[in-house]
Amino acid sequence: MATFQIKKEELDIAKEWLQTGEVNIYRETFTEEKTFTVPVKREELVIKKKVLASADSEIKNMPTEIIRIPLSEEHVEFTNHKVNLEEVSIYKQQIQDIKHIEETLKREALKVKISDSLKFLDNSKHS
Repeated sequence: MATFQIKKEELDIAKEWLQTGEVNIYRETFTEEKTFTVPVKREELVIKKKVLASADSEIKNMPTEIIRIPLSEEHVEFTNHKVNLEEVSIYKQQIQDIKHIEETLKREALKVKISDSLKFLDNSKHS
């Protein structure tokens, strides 16, 4: 008596996570020089002193005397404040794809080969 174990191949599927990239997230600050032109006002007390008509010709030709006394002025003050430009959301998302795999699997089958020289007795004819 002979015993055979008939076998076939089956496919075992296993999955594992592989790191395919690395992401570093950070904010970068850039600086730039800007020039601003701001009009500034001031108040002055102006006193004009002018010589009126006189017999003396030297005094008559004297220029007008102007006296300026500063009273107040605008002072420019700069303060920086932050303004929101964008809101950026960063998150991981898992996407499921379907991957089709084709693989050739082997299967065994039992075959019996009889040589031509072997004669069979047909017992069904001897009744």
